[in-house]
Amino acid sequence: MARKTKAEAAATREALLEAAEEVFFAKGVARTSLEQIARHAGLTRGAVYWHFKNKGDLFMALVEQVRMPFQSLMDEVGKADAELSPLEAIRLACHAGLVRLEQPSYQRILSILLHRCEFFSDINPLDMQEKIGNECFDEMLNVFTLAQEQQLLREDLSPEIATRLMQSMLGGLFHDWLRNPEAFSIRERGGELIDTSIRMMHR
Repeated sequence: MARKTKAEAAATREALLEAAEEVFFAKGVARTSLEQIARHAGLTRGAVYWHFKNKGDLFMALVEQVRMPFQSLMDEVGKADAELSPLEAIRLACHAGLVRLEQPSYQRILSILLHRCEFFSDINPLDMQEKIGNECFDEMLNVFTLAQEQQLLREDLSPEIATRLMQSMLGGLFHDWLRNPEAFSIRERGGELIDTSIRMMHR
């Protein structure tokens, strides 16, 4: 019985997250109430508070579902080939990230964070974006530094600049795509830009 109760609680939490994703995307975070989310999920407001402290806590849980720490992408490609060079690992990790971005849920939630989330009470979207960006920068910098130590990075390019170039390129691509996801495939266009960037950085 306990196992069933735990499974039911997990299903309720998932239903609330799915409802929040849909309502936040349609109305924006600030204009959405917990009552609306509960109603959309076919649940009570009490069910929301059982799983989440407040709207900010619910929103953070939603964003956590689509966070892609760069190191986790590196680990993913490393499982397939442990002998990858640092630059090739960066290239494949970025490709793996683009594949995830084309999943509808990733697209909607990140669009909410960037375009449908205003400052209010316990949510600061810019702080969240800054934290995610800094985490990615630090993890990518570690790999570019390793590439420099192995004399794979061109001599006139520091690991810091290489990281900023890659992050800026991907960020611009991402924002362009989110404005109109139907305009192009981020996996195809992004793949070309990633491959070209890595070739240009190679010694």
